[in-house]
Amino acid sequence: MFNKLKAKLTGFKEKIGTKIDEKAVSIEPEESVGTDDISLQSTTPGSTSANSDSGVPVNDHNVKETAESERSFNEKKVVQSKTPVNKKFGFAEKAKALVFEREFILEADDLEEPLWDLEMALLESDIALTVSEAIVDSVREQLVGTRRRIGSNTGAIVEDALKQAIYDVMSANVFDLDEYVKNASKPVHIVFVGINGTGKTTSIAKLAKRFKDGGMSVVVAAGDTFRAGAIDQLAIHASKVGVKIIKHQEQGDPAAVIYDAIQHAKANKVDVVLSDTAGRMHTNINLMAQLKKVCRVAPPDLLIFVDEAVAGNDAVERAAQFNDAVPINGSILTKTDADAKGGAAISIAYITGKPILFLGMGQGYDDLRKFDPQWFVDQIFAE
Repeated sequence: MFNKLKAKLTGFKEKIGTKIDEKAVSIEPEESVGTDDISLQSTTPGSTSANSDSGVPVNDHNVKETAESERSFNEKKVVQSKTPVNKKFGFAEKAKALVFEREFILEADDLEEPLWDLEMALLESDIALTVSEAIVDSVREQLVGTRRRIGSNTGAIVEDALKQAIYDVMSANVFDLDEYVKNASKPVHIVFVGINGTGKTTSIAKLAKRFKDGGMSVVVAAGDTFRAGAIDQLAIHASKVGVKIIKHQEQGDPAAVIYDAIQHAKANKVDVVLSDTAGRMHTNINLMAQLKKVCRVAPPDLLIFVDEAVAGNDAVERAAQFNDAVPINGSILTKTDADAKGGAAISIAYITGKPILFLGMGQGYDDLRKFDPQWFVDQIFAE
């Protein structure tokens, strides 16, 4: 997964690392000014020198202070500065970092070109423009003002910044569907929407098995009366996972089918009703009116948008459009295991303001993974 995005992020890390390392080498102090010499000199204006050749008596307090300063230097690790992004560092501070502390300070100018390349790489990975900008801004905020030892692992610093930026974007909206269904009043009614061929029916079957395996009773409603074969397809899935299906004839009223499923669930104390609907674009006025009728006749507790992760920006745009037309509560992304870019998964929750609930990871009924931002980020940066 995400091989193209991995390659682009690796290129960004290497570019920043090379740029900083080359700059650090070119401005290293001359060999005659070594760190050992510096550590023996007082850096406090007006203090007494510890050099016996000066003829000035050694001050025990200064010797102790110098030793403590040197010990603190040896123990120092890379730290993140809280310096504002637009701060310019003075010559004295740079000199101190390069000569006395042997550290390098990243400035905004150092990152301008690499961050532009990063934004282009994110856009090429089907990450939406506003999401790309948010990630780039976060990386800039984390890296500008960073102090690092010359020769330390720049790649690790950059990777940590990228991980944090992507995690922040993806974890902005997180929702535990399992926990919600467990605690909600029964029956819980979930309606699935999206365009044709994105995996709504298969996702319903996977969730039906998931809830059943969790000890809940499930009924599915064949609300897609528009597409030829849709009812039979759902019936086959229902039979395989062992749940009941409520269905009418093709071209029937989907609101009536779903209403009957709700009534059956109430009469038989069924925990969950999963309602299929016909695939539709948000611009199809008749089908959108039909969906709104379903929501009036059999109000859903959750409306879930389903699309393919491999659709990239198209999936993100469709999710936003559906959310505008009939507000969704979350998304399921199918075919994530075949996604080389990862752009849709990174973007959808941020754009719609609604969480990603599950990722489809294969054709099996158990190939449904609960969305976990940390797991997703780890996959992007996995070797």
